[in-house]
Amino acid sequence: MLTNAPKGTKDILPNQVYKWHFVEKAFADICQRYGFKEIRTPIFEHTELFKRGVGDTTDIVEKQMYSFEDYAKRSITLKPEGTSPVVRAFVEHKLFAEVQPTKMYYDIPCFRYEKPQSGRLREFHQLGIEVFGTDNMMADAEVICLASDFLSSLGIRDLELRINSIGCPKCREKHRTALREFLKPKYDQLCDTCKGRYDRNPMRILDCKSETCQELVKGAPVMLDYLCDDCKEAFKTLQKDLTAMGIDFIVDPGIVRGLDYYTKTAFEFVSNKIGAQGTVCGGGRYDHLIEQLGGPATPGVGFGLGIERLLLTMEANEIMIPEPESVDVFIAVMGEPAKEYGLSLLRKIRQEGIKAEMDLLARNFKGQFKYADRIHAKYTVVIGDNELQEGMLSIKTMATSEQRVVAIDKIIEELKK
Repeated sequence: MLTNAPKGTKDILPNQVYKWHFVEKAFADICQRYGFKEIRTPIFEHTELFKRGVGDTTDIVEKQMYSFEDYAKRSITLKPEGTSPVVRAFVEHKLFAEVQPTKMYYDIPCFRYEKPQSGRLREFHQLGIEVFGTDNMMADAEVICLASDFLSSLGIRDLELRINSIGCPKCREKHRTALREFLKPKYDQLCDTCKGRYDRNPMRILDCKSETCQELVKGAPVMLDYLCDDCKEAFKTLQKDLTAMGIDFIVDPGIVRGLDYYTKTAFEFVSNKIGAQGTVCGGGRYDHLIEQLGGPATPGVGFGLGIERLLLTMEANEIMIPEPESVDVFIAVMGEPAKEYGLSLLRKIRQEGIKAEMDLLARNFKGQFKYADRIHAKYTVVIGDNELQEGMLSIKTMATSEQRVVAIDKIIEELKK
């Protein structure tokens, strides 16, 4: 239907968009306070970028990407997440040659083909940050701290920070062996997707959304029991740094995140007020992604946060976002000379930074006042032939109906007050 938005997409109407402006501005403000700079990447990328970066055993690559061939028969994908494009830009523009670390944030639309539900759409919007160039756990703690401070600044109080370590390639291989042994007797009961992951990447089975598979992996070996000394020390340091920052957390061995590029740190901020889709923000460390995508060996850490789900969480917390102020001034005119002067005055007062409106439907004088009331104008300037001849204009305060007369050459000065 031409008059229906495609399934899984949603219009953001004028009476709602101010909420988006509010959280986007708050995010940009706190990122800049932490020393991050904004990056903007294209809305689509080469499909291979996500296959190599996100991982071909993930749900995103296997089931959810919007991919198509362009006229030159190149495979193109609407970006399903924000990290891989930022890494691609980091490598392409040789940002690794600049002083490190590189700290960037973004505000982007993303696209995933999945079943639409509350807080989860096929076109959704993501806020995120990335830190490249350091393997120091202080960077992980800072990324988590920024997320915590941002969510707290919005008034959200019911969140729980859960952290885990999913190791490095060295210790993860031992865990994979143990996981395969655990799942071997249950192999036939796994969904077809997880059967395909059994040999290639059994850790992805832990992240399967199938209720059957979730039941089958209960009691599976956890990565924390297989960490090498380096990963153990890194996880211990992260916990010390978070404690030093005054950030409460819970160690949750079940967090693996849905992307293959993560190493060591994985974390989620979880709400119990938005149903089954309780993760409001998630991220972690990815020390080999830049290398996998053709850059020099460079560690990285970051997070992504969905705006739709964030607004749901704020609503569940009964957080009121302030509505934008109404129109400052409405100009009501009667007669052609008054209209001409009104148009001139309208432009001048707008140039002074005052929000002003005039009637565009040729309503009568009474209708103009009704319209001024409906758009919640604070003041109405009355212009008619008599006012122009006398050089005096009336300003009506709409809330009290108080009216005062001002000299025509003083009107802008008076309105600015």
